[in-house]
Amino acid sequence: MGRYDGRIAVITGAARGIGFGVAARLAEEGASIAVIDLDEAAAAKAVGVLPVVEGAKAIDIAIDITRGDAVDAAITRVVEELGGIHVLVNNAGFTRDSLLHKMTEDDWDLVMGVHLKGAFLMTKAAQRHFVAQRYGKILNLSSTSALGSRGQVNYSAAKMGVQGFTRTLGIELGPFGINVNAIAPGFITTEMTDDAARRLKLDVEEFRRTRAEATPVRRVGSPEDVAAAAAFLCSDEASYITGQTLYVDGGFRL
Repeated sequence: MGRYDGRIAVITGAARGIGFGVAARLAEEGASIAVIDLDEAAAAKAVGVLPVVEGAKAIDIAIDITRGDAVDAAITRVVEELGGIHVLVNNAGFTRDSLLHKMTEDDWDLVMGVHLKGAFLMTKAAQRHFVAQRYGKILNLSSTSALGSRGQVNYSAAKMGVQGFTRTLGIELGPFGINVNAIAPGFITTEMTDDAARRLKLDVEEFRRTRAEATPVRRVGSPEDVAAAAAFLCSDEASYITGQTLYVDGGFRL
């Protein structure tokens, strides 16, 4: 039996990268998965390759998580089609990097909207079900950039906001049997970090090599590294852990 047999997990930004890695790990351990993503085609493709076990299911839902009506409809669909909801992973995110004097209002608002408003709306919709059943696991994705990162004042602020969001929800929702935690990944090999290398006009492999050399464990991370931590924090084995942020970064600190 898997740790997630009979569990239903909703994961935002799950069409690729860390989100897909978490979805795949929970599916392998028995969970039914709802892949939430803005990219409809990518979400459908992700569902098609998830390692869903016998007796579990996976569905894709393409929405803008900054729209409350769309989020409410998505959670309703998950409950109706999969039979409930037990785990929410707020992973969706993106970057709009720029130094402060060059950053536009749209750069700021879009990053804040997805990382903070999106997590707020998804959590508010899911917690109604969690509170009613007195059980739920919420995992939010922060970043080592929360500690400060040149050219990422919007992203850094949003990711530190995720940590405060997590801590407060741990206090508010703990009495209802709901655990809320966060993971702050370091350098993870994804399309997003590859794009960052290209924006800096660096070779992707060289970019990864230099980051590995600056990391105590002498390698960069993979989505599977984050997924392993997520699988623990969203499981009943972590039922006495809430309001915490776990840095999964190979020991790297800015």
